[in-house]
Amino acid sequence: MLGVPRPDAGQADRFRQLILPHLDGAYNLACYLTRDPVLSQDVVQDSCLRAFRAFAQFRGGSARAWLFTIVRNCCRTAQSGQSGMLSLVIHESSLDEEVAVALNERADPSPTPEEEVIRKTEISQLRAAIEAMPEPFREAIVLRDLEDLSYAEIAEVTGVPIGTVMSRLSRGRSILAKELLPPAKGADEASRSVK
Repeated sequence: MLGVPRPDAGQADRFRQLILPHLDGAYNLACYLTRDPVLSQDVVQDSCLRAFRAFAQFRGGSARAWLFTIVRNCCRTAQSGQSGMLSLVIHESSLDEEVAVALNERADPSPTPEEEVIRKTEISQLRAAIEAMPEPFREAIVLRDLEDLSYAEIAEVTGVPIGTVMSRLSRGRSILAKELLPPAKGADEASRSVK
């Protein structure tokens, strides 16, 4: 990019400290927004490259919210079809070796087989419920409850007022509760006595 300052060595270290810890969250957000794990990997890679190239312009605040805003915008671009396929051109000189290694590392948890079955069942139920939600509620739930962004950070990422964020969270949580939680006994008995 012409006219955009490139990060120097000190900024590359800051980038590693501030941005790289949020890559798993960025991928999580991309997965819920695109509903495509392969496209999500491409989106996060593109977002990380964009963030690295523009890091000299980062003026502080929440690095996570800044990265998630880039991820959200890249998801929209990738899904809009305006740009056709998401194209990534990686120049080896654009990332130093440590950043490239950090991008490829993933933790490998080792639960017991029983725990894994239970965890997979619960995760698939939760994922299905979240993915069935309309996008504004799904996005708010993922950013707040899965990625632990503050209301202000969510407002920054989504470009809506905090009140709208709070409303979307409330409605999204109600949708999830209705889908995942069994009906309360008191509510069931009360409905029978009214009939």
